Amino acid sequence: MPHAVSDDVHKGWYHSRRLPHFDASYVQQVITFRLADSLPQHVLRQIEVDLKSAPESTREHQRRQRTDAWLDLGLGCRALENAEVAEVLLEGLLRNDGKRYQLLAWCVMPNHVHVMIQPQYSLARIVQSWKSYTGRWALAHNARLGLEIPAGSLWMRGYWDRFIRDEEHFFAAVDYIHNNPVKAGLCESAGQWRWSSAYEG
Repeated sequence: MPHAVSDDVHKGWYHSRRLPHFDASYVQQVITFRLADSLPQHVLRQIEVDLKSAPESTREHQRRQRTDAWLDLGLGCRALENAEVAEVLLEGLLRNDGKRYQLLAWCVMPNHVHVMIQPQYSLARIVQSWKSYTGRWALAHNARLGLEIPAGSLWMRGYWDRFIRDEEHFFAAVDYIHNNPVKAGLCESAGQWRWSSAYEG
């Protein structure tokens, strides 16, 4: 069982880099974070231009949908498709499973990661620990593995998070995480993808 942590390490609702976040110990969270070069700046700018004409109430949802679609194209250095990097990231996810969070589902894509957890600790610190653990290792082995990580930074700052509303949302989110490689054309079934909690191997 995860050890109890007082809620003073959780922020509740807050904004960071213009994105809303909800950080609490009693909610399950789906977290997405991506490589620094996974989305070109001109793409991000065009998404924001296009969203100006959308109703404000739907902008965040549309932003995430369009960003996810671009991420699935697998742009950038794709360092996470290297088996050694993916293995180190998995080690990072598992290090504090059962301590700072319960790891419920995950999928490592070539240029981004989806994770579902039940946090028992500050969400921002959890994500930072994953990034730091993997980033230091990847930069140290950049040349040997030919990763071509740009500008000395593996990860894009920040992350997206969505809290799970109910049981239906839970199963839909797990399905989305596990089927992301299928949707991106990387495999025919979720169970074939090695770097996922759905892997059947």
